[in-house]
Amino acid sequence: MVCRENHISRPKLVAGVDISAPRFQGKARGTVVVLSYPGLEVVEVGEAEMSPDFPYVPGLLSFRESPVILAAYEKLRSKPDLILVDGQGIAHPRRFGIASHLGVLLDVPTIGCAKSVLCGTFGPLGLEAGSAAEIEHEGEVVGIALRTKTGVKPVFVSIGHKVDLMAAVYWVNRCCRGYRLPEPTRLAHQAASGSLRV
Repeated sequence: MVCRENHISRPKLVAGVDISAPRFQGKARGTVVVLSYPGLEVVEVGEAEMSPDFPYVPGLLSFRESPVILAAYEKLRSKPDLILVDGQGIAHPRRFGIASHLGVLLDVPTIGCAKSVLCGTFGPLGLEAGSAAEIEHEGEVVGIALRTKTGVKPVFVSIGHKVDLMAAVYWVNRCCRGYRLPEPTRLAHQAASGSLRV
């Protein structure tokens, strides 16, 4: 069951997770990049490759992607205090996207920080960094559209597990370093695509 109460106070290690799409051999690469906090220096990278055994079904992506991310997580020597996930948390039709799925399975605070909206709508958003608007779906606030860099598209922040929405937005902002994506998921994306140089 997803916990929507904040359990994060002073993290020493934050992580980002991402997954590459299956390539020619049908294998996907899952990565977990662990960073120091507040310095956001890479501490270690966990990687795993496997062929997904669950078909692509919209809204059930976590069943396809979680196994390879969990396999990458198991390779870590250091365990993060907070994980930012390139995907949805409760901003999901079933209120249980991949960020929530991973958080519950690992019993670690997680935040969904997606590049697109899966469900719900949000109002006008200022162009400057820090502008935010609530995402509503079926009468419930499920996330925040957050502009992390002036003039670029927002990211979409939601509760994963063991965090409240205000804290989720706070930690996404704290993990940004001048790019649209917060540093943990930005580097996890690079690692998943094979372009991260540590």
